Amino acid sequence: MTLQKINAQFSSYLLNFKRPGGTSRGVLHQKETFFLQLSSGQAKGYGECALFRGLSADDRPEYEAKMAWLCDNINQPVDTLLEELREFPSIQFGLEQALLSLHSETPFVLFPSDFTAGIAGIPINGLIWMGSIDFMKSQITEKLAQGFTTLKLKIGALNFEEEYELLAALRKRFSVKDLTLRVDANGAFNEEDALEKLKRLSDLDLHSIEQPVKAGQRELMRRLCEESPLAIALDEELIGVFKAEDKANLLRDIKPQYIILKPSLVGGMKGTDEWIHLAEGMEIGWWITSALESNIGLNAIAQYTYPKHAPLVQGLGTGGVFSNNIVSPLFIKEGALCLNPKKEWNTACLK
Repeated sequence: MTLQKINAQFSSYLLNFKRPGGTSRGVLHQKETFFLQLSSGQAKGYGECALFRGLSADDRPEYEAKMAWLCDNINQPVDTLLEELREFPSIQFGLEQALLSLHSETPFVLFPSDFTAGIAGIPINGLIWMGSIDFMKSQITEKLAQGFTTLKLKIGALNFEEEYELLAALRKRFSVKDLTLRVDANGAFNEEDALEKLKRLSDLDLHSIEQPVKAGQRELMRRLCEESPLAIALDEELIGVFKAEDKANLLRDIKPQYIILKPSLVGGMKGTDEWIHLAEGMEIGWWITSALESNIGLNAIAQYTYPKHAPLVQGLGTGGVFSNNIVSPLFIKEGALCLNPKKEWNTACLK
């Protein structure tokens, strides 16, 4: 498709949680995001710049000024734009989405596949948010009823013994063949108790634990990855690492069993591809996860992920947590993220 001059604009949007989302970093009630809209003649393109306040490397006062700069310079070469936006990974990803959308015959089909045709889904984990034990139990019951065979529980905010007992009861009920369990500590453990907790959790046949200690403690994380009987996945550790050389050094230094890739936080598709290439070269496993995007961003992540045919269950299950999400053809069926190509998008709130 040959396009004329491109026009660009952006707008902010506040996503409201249906029920508070608890993590060890606090409880989330709302999530701010930004939409990038491109137009060229009759063609339109949509992308989401999913800034994550308090977590994104690009959570800076000049964020909206950078969005405005992008809109003013949208007709520069793509490589020039992406390089200028290197330290604004969520804007990089929004730009990649919007350009693919603009050049597509259908604005929300970025990577045509069996997924976009409604033939195949993407197996995902069911996310269990932190809260009271009763609240977490109710979420587990709900996810199991929906057909999930992999659950990811956020831990670290409650008493460790209570969380351990919850996981132990779940494992007693379901064998490792019937239910895969992942946990995410969001950096909640400390140097004094981390290894002991990892050893205890390993008794429950868990698949892995995400980010047991806070990011930035490279030597501690290296030691834990070496000594822990439970596989460790890096998550926040990857945020803010922009250069390929620095990415390679981090993986070589820590030697994790897995890395978790959130395109909005690690430089979009290009940045994610770079991490995957490096990880596979070092025999490090990986999976892709959403980072509380609206359905605009989740759709892009899913379509980008599907053709990779990754062997592990992905983490793309956060689209249903918002009460005012963009109405889309995405839905979850039997533990898989699916798309109904016959259902229309409703982008009224983007105007």
